[in-house]
Amino acid sequence: MPGRALPVVSRVLAAVFGGYLLASAWSVFIAAVFPGGAEAVLAGVQLSFVVYAGAVIWAFSPVPVRRVWAGLLLPAAVLAVMAALLPRFGV
Repeated sequence: MPGRALPVVSRVLAAVFGGYLLASAWSVFIAAVFPGGAEAVLAGVQLSFVVYAGAVIWAFSPVPVRRVWAGLLLPAAVLAVMAALLPRFGV
């Protein structure tokens, strides 16, 4: 029984923490890309709820657990790096 619980626990952790990380990175990226200050931040935060819901659905999709983690962490890392680099290029 414990061997069968580990993939489920990993998917729950991916849904909660990986989804949060992806939604946060999305929110920061959208706020950095769109002009408008407070409106851009608000749009990023509102859209992050959709991203989080999609991440939770993805975490429990019938794909291998490693692919679930990669599908959440890689886009989050790319979005975070792009959001950090955009101000340096004047965007």
